[in-house]
Amino acid sequence: MKINVIGRQMNVYDDMKALIEKKLAKLDKFFPGQGDATVTLGHKRNEKSIEITISHSGTLFRSEVRAESFRDALDGACANIERQIRKNKTRLAKRLRDNTFAMPAVEEFDDLEADEEDILRTKTYPTKPMSPEEAILQMNLLGHQFFVFNDDQTGATCVVYTRHDGGYGLLVPEKE
Repeated sequence: MKINVIGRQMNVYDDMKALIEKKLAKLDKFFPGQGDATVTLGHKRNEKSIEITISHSGTLFRSEVRAESFRDALDGACANIERQIRKNKTRLAKRLRDNTFAMPAVEEFDDLEADEEDILRTKTYPTKPMSPEEAILQMNLLGHQFFVFNDDQTGATCVVYTRHDGGYGLLVPEKE
């Protein structure tokens, strides 16, 4: 797995990079072939944070953990990603085996000036046709409360979201 380590407003030393590579090497068994991992370290006040994003064949796994030390945060983030993989093992095994969902996982962020009205940041990402069930899976893997996708049956841009009662909702645009 290709690992990219980034420090936000800090330097990341070689011993920390080695520890990250050692921990993420345990996840290689879930990703046949080549996967990409981005690990972002940061600290605010007394909290250390680690964000791990792994992409493989169009599937994203993401975990962000805050703790008192980087080691504790790294252990928690790796455990979260492994839990996500195990939870969705059958669907992911089929998807990773088939390589049917090859999509670049590059995200682009454009930070806008603070002078504009209410928009602080615009995020663009590549979309692909998928079923609502696949969109729910992706939403859960990313840990988000909603997910925008293109419906593979109608081609319409739809949104799945998590309801307060624990279920899921689907927003479909009306046809004119």
